[in-house]
Amino acid sequence: MTATTTAPVATTPVRAPGAPHARLRAWATRAPLLPALVFMIVVTQLPFVATLVISFFDWNALYPDARRFTGLDNYRQVLTDADLRHSVGTTILLTATVVLVSLVLGLVLALLLDRRFPGRGVVRTLLIAPFLVVPVAAALLWKHVLYNPEYGLLNGLLSYVGGPQPDWISSTPLLAVEAALIWQWTPFMMLIVLAGLQSRDPQQLEAARVDGASGRQIFVHLTLPHLRRYLELGALLGSIYIVQNFDAVFTITSGGLGTANLPYTVYQSFYQAHENGLASAAGVLVVLGSIVIATFALRVVSSLFREEVSRA
Repeated sequence: MTATTTAPVATTPVRAPGAPHARLRAWATRAPLLPALVFMIVVTQLPFVATLVISFFDWNALYPDARRFTGLDNYRQVLTDADLRHSVGTTILLTATVVLVSLVLGLVLALLLDRRFPGRGVVRTLLIAPFLVVPVAAALLWKHVLYNPEYGLLNGLLSYVGGPQPDWISSTPLLAVEAALIWQWTPFMMLIVLAGLQSRDPQQLEAARVDGASGRQIFVHLTLPHLRRYLELGALLGSIYIVQNFDAVFTITSGGLGTANLPYTVYQSFYQAHENGLASAAGVLVVLGSIVIATFALRVVSSLFREEVSRA
């Protein structure tokens, strides 16, 4: 007998026949998005990098040859200057007031619109309308049509009942700006809360009613916990936009009477005082604050999507 031995055969990894084509298809799918990505980088990121660089310089536009690198001095001035600190406090107060009041009003309106009644579609459209008005037009509407002490609607109603004729903007300037913003942002909060109300489990609500739960108990123990993330989302998104609001302050009060928020202060420093470095530092702080709020908003949105997927 003779023993036969077979030599080991070298094996080469076999590639999937469609792998190169799959990569080509993936790149072909992404290619149409590349111009948009490049455009977004050029329009948003490069100006922000330039603003960040300018924020480290003492740079007055009236004396361009006298600019010099000062490091973090502009940021220290933003955080320690009395007027700038006051604008930061005004921004926080304005944002908190508008967000909280519009959120509460939006919740009330959403609860009313969640019920069936004749003409609900028309009422819903009318309530959404203020959010669709251009911000500058909305501010002009409040300043001239409502607040004007001579021909404004508010004083006209007060004169009809024999009431006083106050100058609303001069007597309550910050409240005048807040009222205009609340009027415009309440529909936004209402839409978010209404979406949360319509995503409730009807079987769970019916079971609670069968067990004898009252309307108040259903709202406190079922509806409100379900709406928690929707309320958080509305508060975070509203804060992102209202922190950066410029139109209402500029149009109604021109930043006077203690209503100058941080975006208006950035405008004032850049276009009136020509302090490019100081305005850039304040602008960077506004952007960083918005990024922090946006991060929390994205987490809330992600958790909402995870809940919907798990429920499905």
